[in-house]
Amino acid sequence: MKKILFIASECVPFVKTGGLADVVGSLPKTLDKEYYDCRVIMPLYSFMDQKWKDLLKFRTSFYMDFNWNSYYVGILECEYEGVHYYFIDNQDYFTCDKPYAGMPYDLWRFSFFSKAALSILPTIDFRPDIIHCHDWQTGLIPVYLSSTFQENEFYRGIKTIMTIHNLKFQGVWDIKTVKDIVGLPDYYFTPDKLEFHKDGDLLKGGLVYANAITTVSKTYAEEIKMPYYGEGLDGLMRARANDLRGIVNGIDYDVFNPATDKVIYQNYDARTFRKEKVKNKLALQADLGLAVDPKVMLIGIVSRLTDQKGFDLIAYVMDELCQDAVQFAVLGTGEERYENMFRHFAWKYGGKVSAQIYYNDALSHKIYAASDAFLMPSQFEPCGLSQLMSLRYGTVPIVRETGGLKDTVEPYNEFDGTGTGFSFVNYNAHEMMSTIRYAEKVYYDRRREWNKIVDRGMAMDFSWQHSALQYQELYDWLIGG
Repeated sequence: MKKILFIASECVPFVKTGGLADVVGSLPKTLDKEYYDCRVIMPLYSFMDQKWKDLLKFRTSFYMDFNWNSYYVGILECEYEGVHYYFIDNQDYFTCDKPYAGMPYDLWRFSFFSKAALSILPTIDFRPDIIHCHDWQTGLIPVYLSSTFQENEFYRGIKTIMTIHNLKFQGVWDIKTVKDIVGLPDYYFTPDKLEFHKDGDLLKGGLVYANAITTVSKTYAEEIKMPYYGEGLDGLMRARANDLRGIVNGIDYDVFNPATDKVIYQNYDARTFRKEKVKNKLALQADLGLAVDPKVMLIGIVSRLTDQKGFDLIAYVMDELCQDAVQFAVLGTGEERYENMFRHFAWKYGGKVSAQIYYNDALSHKIYAASDAFLMPSQFEPCGLSQLMSLRYGTVPIVRETGGLKDTVEPYNEFDGTGTGFSFVNYNAHEMMSTIRYAEKVYYDRRREWNKIVDRGMAMDFSWQHSALQYQELYDWLIGG
């Protein structure tokens, strides 16, 4: 039995802010339980829903040296959907109303968490073959394993994998503070290790010391070797190219299933979508105050409203797009200027634009089910899950060819009748607009072709089973290597 330990700052269903939580919650339960004993360690946040806290059992506690002090480390545990979870309790660090409080406080919290996660292993009697670390919050784990923890024979020979969910976030702060917090000697703070433009960089430490590096799509793995996407670490990514691979995230096909989804207005599947899917559109139009019309093209947007997601492109041409025979259903929160931009267009084009500036999981499912197309013009997108959900619900993605979007959406080719969506290459508002208008043309003038695009999209398999096989291959290679 191969032992795999996931360590992460968030995990579905306990705590979620983004795609990282989906990976840590979905991958362990999908791995083949006959061959892999997979467990997860995460912080015990005070804001966690009481129904999850009620599942936890206290295991034990001890005190740990950290940052020139002795700190309490409590261990709670539970089993959920066949996976064993451990929660690290310390009220000084994890009494909060959201997982991330901002720098430099998060440096303290997640440095403590990284050291505590390694320290509890002998206590819980679990010695993993591989520790699978996620994002900068666990970047210190490969570093600690190669330094102070080497003195204890228990830890020798444990392999590590560092998964980058978004290279933009690295855990960077001034070197003096970082050195003080993490308690590592000067030797580790050089340009070939944790030093980054005279600061300390926790993610970089993890990327230097991990045995293997993964990121969440093949294209993003290539992109981060280039300066434009590399966030200052492209040189390191090129140097570690042989240890770097891209594995696309999956989505939970039980949760995202138009045939059984309880929150959408009308269930449908690949056979019945031609008749049944439109009922979702009519109900959503009525609920959101859009003009109720089965024939008009409805474009959905469910997203964080940030620059990364391409909203500057949308802002530039939104007025022009609203002259077309289309409607927009927008759901999300983010930068104030984009929230206000959508509010403005919802006011200006009442029956054509709906702006729901908050987040609601049930409404997101309704938008995936009701929309004809889904717009996602990201500047960069390590993986992206919304386009996978769109394909699953027979909603045609319109995306920019970057990262996971390029890997998962095949552009429509009218000459050979292939493709699952529409895409454009350059980060340019008018290129995006002409792609949207091409999609409109196919939707209105070549309806049978449009339905075939939907057919092909719904036939794609982006479930976790597919991704899990690639991770298993990586685990086997590392353990055998």
